[in-house]
Parts: sequence; C-alpha cells; structure tokens
Amino acid sequence: MAVTVPRRLTVAVASALLLGSLAVATQASAASGTAKAASSDRGFGPGTRFFVPSPSPGAPQQILKLASSGDVKDAALIVKMETIPRAVWFNSGTPAQAQQQATVTMFEAARQHAVPVLVVYDIPGRDCAQFSAGGALSQADYEAWINGFARGIGRGKAIVILEPDALGNMPSNCGLPASVYPFTDSERIAELQYAVSTLERDPGASVYLDGTHSAWQSVGTMTQRLLEANVGSAQGFFLDVSNYQPTAELVDYGTWISDCIAMVTDSANPFFNNPAGCASQYFPATQSDFTTWGLTTQWYAQNMGNAVASTHFVVDTSRNGDGPNNMQKFSAAPYSQPASVISTLASGNWCNPPSSGLGLRPTADTGVPLLDAYLWVKTPGQSDGQCDAAGGVRAWDYSAYSLPGWPTTTAAQSVFDPLWGIDDPAAGAWFPQQALQLAQLASPALPAR
Repeated sequence: MAVTVPRRLTVAVASALLLGSLAVATQASAASGTAKAASSDRGFGPGTRFFVPSPSPGAPQQILKLASSGDVKDAALIVKMETIPRAVWFNSGTPAQAQQQATVTMFEAARQHAVPVLVVYDIPGRDCAQFSAGGALSQADYEAWINGFARGIGRGKAIVILEPDALGNMPSNCGLPASVYPFTDSERIAELQYAVSTLERDPGASVYLDGTHSAWQSVGTMTQRLLEANVGSAQGFFLDVSNYQPTAELVDYGTWISDCIAMVTDSANPFFNNPAGCASQYFPATQSDFTTWGLTTQWYAQNMGNAVASTHFVVDTSRNGDGPNNMQKFSAAPYSQPASVISTLASGNWCNPPSSGLGLRPTADTGVPLLDAYLWVKTPGQSDGQCDAAGGVRAWDYSAYSLPGWPTTTAAQSVFDPLWGIDDPAAGAWFPQQALQLAQLASPALPAR
C-alpha cells in the first residue's frame, strides 16, 4: 500500500537535507584547516581542499519541488551534487563589481580553509558571439576588468581558469565579418598575455589557459596558441571545460601538449619552433579510436630527446562521467532519424546532451605528475544554451518521430530541443531535467552520505 507523505514533512526533509549537508561540507573544510590546505608557494598539493560555493540558483527550488512531490531520493541527489566543490564564474560587471565579487569569494573560501576555483570569462568577443556572447567591449575595458578582478583576489591562494574557449575559438575561427565582429587574433593574444602577467603577480594564484579538449584542436595548434598567450608564465592550461570528453583521453591529450611545448622550446630538439610537427590525437593516432592513441604516445617517447615536459594542466570532470553522446540511439526505433540528422546531433553533442553524468569528483590527488587536479569548472545543472535547430546544433525529422504537444510549425520547431522535449533554458540558467540526470548518472556514483 502506498504511503502518502505530508507535503510539509517532505519540504522540511528537503530543507534539512540541503542545510545540513552544506553545513557538514563547510565544517569539514574548516576542520581540515592547515592540515589539508595548499602549500604556501604557487601551486597546490595533493591534499588541497577546494571551495564549496553556495547552492546554484535554481537548485534549492528543484530540491524543494522534488521533495514536496514525495521524491526525497532525487532531492537528496541534487543536495549531494551541490555540496561538492565547483568553480565560481566571473563573467560580467564593472571592474569594481568584479573586484567585489572576488573579494567576497576569497573571504568565503578562507572561512572554509579551502582554495577557490575562479573562472574568468569576460574576454571581448567571447564564444564567437553565440550562446554565451558578451564580455568586455574592448581591450582597454578588459584590462581594466582584469585589474579589478586581480585586486579582489589580493594575495590569496586561488586557481584561475582564464577564459574558456578563448584559444580554441580565436576570432579568426569565428568566420564572422568585421562589421559585426570587430575582434582580431592579435588583440586576443595581447588580452590573454596581459591577464596572465597581471594575475600571476599574486604568488598564490595558479593561472591556467585554455587548452580546449581531446576532440577539438590538434596538439600542435594548441601548443602554438598557448605559447603565444605566454603559458610559460602561467601555471599551465585547462581541458574540457563545459564539455564531455573521456578523462583517459584528456590525460593523454594534456600530456602530449606538455610534451610538445617542451620539444618546440628546446633549441637542441629537431622540432624546435615547429609545433605543427608534433604528433596529435589525429596522427598517428585516430581521434575516434582510442585503441590507436598509444601510437602518438610512442611517437613522443621516440622524439622527446632531452626535452623535459614541465607544463601542468587541470581537467574539468563536472559532466564527463559517461563521455560524449554519439547520438546513435536516435537512429534506431522508435526515433528512426536519418543519417543527416544524426550527423548534426553528433556535431552538436557539446550542447545539453542527454544521458550525461557527473564525472570524477574534484581532487588534487591525481596520480599524474603534470595533472594538477580534476575540477568541476562548468556548474553542473546550468544549461549550455538554447540548443535547437536555429542554433545549428539540433536537427530532427518530425515525420519520423514526434509526440503529442510537440511543435508542428517550422518556426516553433526551430527553437525546440527534441532530445529533451522542451525549449532549453538560456545559457547559464538552471536546467532541472539535466541537473537531475547528471546526478542520477554520476560516474562514480554520488556518495550515499
């Protein structure tokens, strides 16, 4: 016989779960104190404890809604997800506002005796003016904003993820006319160089530049761009922010970039000043066949000479627990989508893909010498954008598969996401359905307590 749980009780349970779990997370951080804090010099050790921010906007409401409907189990899953360390994003505002937000975050992290992960995301022309368009209006505005952000950090210890996609999507990669997108590659490099030099003045700041991910830019391309952006003066580079690539691939890819940097900056190496000559995930390996990646690893073993890799990296594992979705399930019944649709869905599988789970939980104890940490950089539960046909990341044959209530006009279908059966929330907004699925499909599973 089903038991009906009074709504007041389930809401009380949800509230207790959220407040109690967050309190435990904060107290555990504080209790660890000096014993688990990072070392006093630049960088951080394997025992580093990372900062747990306040719950994401939208998460408490979802927790209460789930609990009030009697789904206390799923409410608890979201609570657990929200008590795991994740990054704080800085993506708008004036220099004074950036300074204030950074100051507050550093203070909150200090109360937890924890190291915060701070994402700087205000580069002019960011995201090729697409889903996450915005940022500073000019190089001068950006430099002023960076100055404010740096003042907010002060001389505190922090990990800075500097401008996701800024080196993966250079202005020249955007393919937009200067009349609507007046940004240049030289400005982008100068902006990043300025940010690195400004932020690295804080001896406690570990700054990482954009290294894209293992299914995007080649090793040689990223080596060239990272060197231009002055990665040698930063702590290193980051991988897979807001993406879903498998951790094992990312570790290889990051290692190869570090190897390539060492080779092309060693005047005694035959590949000195020749990043294009470095092996990558595309050759001699085949990117889509991980069993071939040992060929590229072997190539570096044979060609490193006396070069020693020393450039560190971090990996975003916030949503890659189940790897990228190849969308092949939609080719079979009952969906029966044609190959052209599957191709479009697969190329857009970075955008709110279903069947994704949380990945490895944040830790600086990676067991890989150059891999400083696994981090949750992208906020789990936040939408990648309005992933639809209008944005070029969705396609669908509605004559092959549709459901009652789905749109029937071309205009409505163009802004509809058939993979979720809704119009997706805007980039950065809370996506309850995706948040719950990430928690349910977490790999490894979320802890019972």
